[in-house]
Amino acid sequence: MSQTPAPSPHPAFDLVRSQPIEALQIHVEEYRHRETGALHYHMASDSPENVFLVALRTVPMDNKGVAHILEHTALCGSEKYPVRDPFFMMIRRSLNTFMNAFTSNDWTAYPFASQNRKDFDNLLDVYLDAVFFSRLDELDFMQEGHRLEFSEPENPQSPLTYKGVVFNEMKGAMSSVASVLWQTLCKHLFPSTTYHYNSGGDPEYITDLSYTELKDFYQAHYHPSNAIFMTFGDISAAEHQEKFESQALNRFNADSKMVSIGREKRLLSPTRIQEAYAFDSNDSTDDQTHLVIGWLLGKNTSLKDLLSAQLLSYVLLENSASPLQHYLETTSLGSAPSPLVGLEDSYHELVFVCGITGSEVSHADQFENDVMDIITKVADEGISLGRLEAILHQLELSQREIGGDGYPYGLQLILTALPSATHRGDPITLLDLEPVLEDLRESIKDPSFIKTLARELLLENQHRVSLTMTPDKNLSERRLNAEKQQLEEITRQLTPEQSDTIVNQAKALAERQAKVDDISILPKVGLADVPSQMHIAEGTDSTINNIPVHHFDQGTNGLVYQQIVMPLPELTDDELQLLPIYCQCLTEVGLGDLSFTDVQNRQSEVVGSINAFTSMRGATDDEQHVLSYLVISAKALARNQESMAILIKDTLETVHFNEHQRLKDIVSQNRQRKEQSITGNGHALAMTAASAGMSPLANINEGWGGMQGIVWLKQLDTSLQNETEVQALADKFAAIHEKVRKMPMQILSITEADEKAAIDESLTHLWHDQSTTDALFSPAQVREQVRVGWLANTQVNFCAKSYTTVTVDHPDSAALTVLGGFLRNGYLHTAIREKGGAYGAGASQDTNTASFRFYSYRDPRVAGTLDDFDASIDWLRTTEHTADALEESILGVVSSLDKPGSPSGEARQAFYNELFGRTPEQRQAFREAVLAVTLDDLKRVSATYLKAEQASIAVISNETHRQELADLGLELRTL
Repeated sequence: MSQTPAPSPHPAFDLVRSQPIEALQIHVEEYRHRETGALHYHMASDSPENVFLVALRTVPMDNKGVAHILEHTALCGSEKYPVRDPFFMMIRRSLNTFMNAFTSNDWTAYPFASQNRKDFDNLLDVYLDAVFFSRLDELDFMQEGHRLEFSEPENPQSPLTYKGVVFNEMKGAMSSVASVLWQTLCKHLFPSTTYHYNSGGDPEYITDLSYTELKDFYQAHYHPSNAIFMTFGDISAAEHQEKFESQALNRFNADSKMVSIGREKRLLSPTRIQEAYAFDSNDSTDDQTHLVIGWLLGKNTSLKDLLSAQLLSYVLLENSASPLQHYLETTSLGSAPSPLVGLEDSYHELVFVCGITGSEVSHADQFENDVMDIITKVADEGISLGRLEAILHQLELSQREIGGDGYPYGLQLILTALPSATHRGDPITLLDLEPVLEDLRESIKDPSFIKTLARELLLENQHRVSLTMTPDKNLSERRLNAEKQQLEEITRQLTPEQSDTIVNQAKALAERQAKVDDISILPKVGLADVPSQMHIAEGTDSTINNIPVHHFDQGTNGLVYQQIVMPLPELTDDELQLLPIYCQCLTEVGLGDLSFTDVQNRQSEVVGSINAFTSMRGATDDEQHVLSYLVISAKALARNQESMAILIKDTLETVHFNEHQRLKDIVSQNRQRKEQSITGNGHALAMTAASAGMSPLANINEGWGGMQGIVWLKQLDTSLQNETEVQALADKFAAIHEKVRKMPMQILSITEADEKAAIDESLTHLWHDQSTTDALFSPAQVREQVRVGWLANTQVNFCAKSYTTVTVDHPDSAALTVLGGFLRNGYLHTAIREKGGAYGAGASQDTNTASFRFYSYRDPRVAGTLDDFDASIDWLRTTEHTADALEESILGVVSSLDKPGSPSGEARQAFYNELFGRTPEQRQAFREAVLAVTLDDLKRVSATYLKAEQASIAVISNETHRQELADLGLELRTL
């Protein structure tokens, strides 16, 4: 990190303090706006990827979703930019690396990031105006929140329906059992504060929210006095503040009203609650009850208290050897740990939760007693100093690691600090963990320290809720009937004038959605602002004992990343299906004479993580040819690099699969996770299903991680009730592993330059080429059309259409890639999201499987959406399009190609692209081809590849749409 000059604020701001945090390579500065009291936290960094976020404390006191609907509506037009959809328009006119908005339980935030200074300024201008000077048009409220509309909008004799983006989004969100569990637990853990309510909105209550309530909430919460500005990057704080002041803050005075959460009313004794959740599966309701226990621990404003609570949580739950986690994974009272396990530290008060799935109501008492007995044992006997030191090692590693592969690294730091800032705590100390970690290293030397934590935070804490959630197969139907009856009652009471109003509002909204705004008032970047070259990390190649080693010198802040990479061996169909479970078990079972719990503790002491996975891609010139590798990957602090390398070697050479209960537990836990993932990942599952017949890789993806894979996993889990089947599974894993061990390997090493010599020395001592086979995995060719409808436990739909296209080296690949964004921007967003009410929709080219896929997300419709996919193709071919629209789509692709990652992530990306034939030259040529795409290219490739009769279709829906799916000619399958 270069020397940071002394901060000098804008005259409208006062510097409160400035503090370097060497472990994060940043300098944090805190400022206060003189007039309004708005806070600004700036994280000065050498990074050219600058990040901005403005957050407002938002504390709804009902379930109507006002904060969430306001977040959507605020982005639909502002004073300076009175166009219908500036947020989505700017996504298209930008080189952003991140753009979004979040509604949390007690704050709403508007973040973005960009590497381009002009682009950053453009986005800042739009965001500031959207947040502080939003128009809040009533039609936008109706579109984004909720509205009444006749099923035939201009026919008041047709049935009334509820529509709205957030309304349907939350129907999807509340289809997730994990979401229902969490909201129900919070309702009882927080009897009096904002967390009692669903900040996203409960569909049952969203329709009660009025437009006036929305505007009143905006006036009460969206004021600079209630705002927290946070920035990261190499733009100075003063430059940011000049924009804040001139574009927003100079128009406001201080607001004396303080938005606050208040202290939660304490429970005087533990509470037991039983409620039901909707269970729409055809499976039996036996063993489908969820048992969860939650504690409220106290305010989340002291870093010492937070890290002490995290330490206790790690003691109990860090891995499968931890006492409480071990119990949750192995108890016969349930099939797997609950998705709600661990410490929630983003609220004003800390929450600790544990639970199990796949249980029965009759087990609730025994479960609670068992959990309390485990905590009592920790409180009485404590934990060894070695284990506590290993846990602090994990906290240190998480503090040091530089992320950026999902969210931008700067945004990750901002979101870490935001809860403390929201709760008027000290976010700077929350970022600088090292002093408190040193304090804890001393504290844990006292054997009574962890005992006292367990006793005070959990055993003697009376603010405890034990929640039993039981399955109800009729709950969804009752909810639908209640909504239907409500609409029928409204219909009966409608006057002719009110009916006319509903018709006219629908007409006005349709006209607004169809209106072509003058988007030239919005700022933009163009192709001239795109850098000529993409950044690709560079490494060096060497050989150690006949093993290829690829080393990348990256700024990893004291971490070492290492991977063993082997081509997949020839596998039977049965072995191929088992491969993902084998990979997970590889680092989750015993080694040599060590049990799996011994191994878990060893891993905790040595590495931040270790896991195995497969990496597959279609060839660059033939999607029917699959390149595939098995990888063992780990990361560690540099001081542990040799121990990490030894652990990797032991994992490969001494793993055993003879702990049968462990295998059963891993399969059961996988099943639970997969089944619970549908409502959050349904669009990807639908696309995977629709593409399954287009290539061997697409077919494998469906069999492993798609809907068909979930069905197979359920069957495997059920079969393991038979001990003979468990032994057979262990034998198959052993057979797969024997094949894997014979494969030639190569090593990927990522670290800072001064660690390379020590790493090479360790590798020299440890590894020698002992490969004995060249029999490689080569799946059979696949090419078939798919038409399938899946019935699952979801209140909303996920639709997909897929077409066979080309691989990345084909001349049409670039145009197809640009086409996805062009159809989304120009047609799908308006037709399916704005008009149809789905939460999202789009299209994309997948060069690995040579397929072009349409999708919708949390969608109230099925047939109408599938029609809109087709209509978008007709729109492309029959409409005159502008050069600006094409440029916007190209910018989106280039922005995605150029998006930065973490130091280690960029190295991994470079290595694997090269491994699969995506050389730097090939990647640069593809980028140049994208920049050269024309409108004629888009029309040509759509005519060539997107032929209606060749489309494959997959829909994930529920029983209420069974007939509609059948009428569409889809093969019905049940999860």
